Amino acid sequence: MGRKVGIWMYQNGGGDIIEKKLVKKLKKRGIKAVTGINLRNAVVKKGHILHGETKVDKLDLFFSYNAGEQTQYQVYLYKALNRVIPTINSYESFALTEDKFQTAYILKQNGIPTPEFFLCHRDDTKHLEKIIKKWKKMVYKPTDGWGGVGLTKIDGSETLKMLMPFLNYADLRYFYVEKFVKYDNTDFRVDIVDGKFVSCYGRKAGKDDWRTNVTSGGSVFLREPNDEVINLAIKAAKVCGTDIAGVDIIYDLEREEYVVLEVNGIPAFATPEQEKLGLDFNDRKIDLIVDLIDRKTKEKK
Repeated sequence: MGRKVGIWMYQNGGGDIIEKKLVKKLKKRGIKAVTGINLRNAVVKKGHILHGETKVDKLDLFFSYNAGEQTQYQVYLYKALNRVIPTINSYESFALTEDKFQTAYILKQNGIPTPEFFLCHRDDTKHLEKIIKKWKKMVYKPTDGWGGVGLTKIDGSETLKMLMPFLNYADLRYFYVEKFVKYDNTDFRVDIVDGKFVSCYGRKAGKDDWRTNVTSGGSVFLREPNDEVINLAIKAAKVCGTDIAGVDIIYDLEREEYVVLEVNGIPAFATPEQEKLGLDFNDRKIDLIVDLIDRKTKEKK
């Protein structure tokens, strides 16, 4: 029996084109790909996870690559599926990189430089007040946010006092903050697949913002990384257990060192518009993912 894998790939921004290339290259390896497997539309019946006529848990691997359409139900089944077949990324690494505090904590434990961070219970606001007096500036981050959504810069005690009612209204159980890093308003986005360097590009914050995320007004530009940046990204991806990762790195002007801001488990491919700018890493990334799927499905067999 030939190998069969399931794919759930984002379709906007050129994702549909990437999916077709993946399917074609997998077919050349003797691997059939079943696309469009959104676990949001699956049910569990008679001990199997069913998506239409497909018994997803009988596939040789499941490749989930869609950050924008995740639901709690989909993630819940992803966790169950990971227990019986290989998934990319594994549920453990996916869950880790979805949580900014857990990611920063494990990176710090493994000697990887990150911004200073602080976590406290929602009722321990006195600690937050002490921290803002010490740091002068900090950034509040929702632990499960992405694309820069919810990031709030706090530049003093008065700003913190104004923000607290909103945070309390949101019924959060804990607060995660990072010391605001003095940097040149640009970052490195380094893509890693299977422990190998794929590409790097830069992002620059908008004129009136400090966030480099494209969804927050940032822009993409061509950028060559040095060996230190590449090795730091590879190490961060390995520590987080990610098969595929997009590692965000900035240069801390005060500490005079590179620090890892985030490790993203579903880093987007270059869009058709970005490819026109010269971001030409899509084919290399696809080839490495196909190699990864090929190896993992052979190991399962």
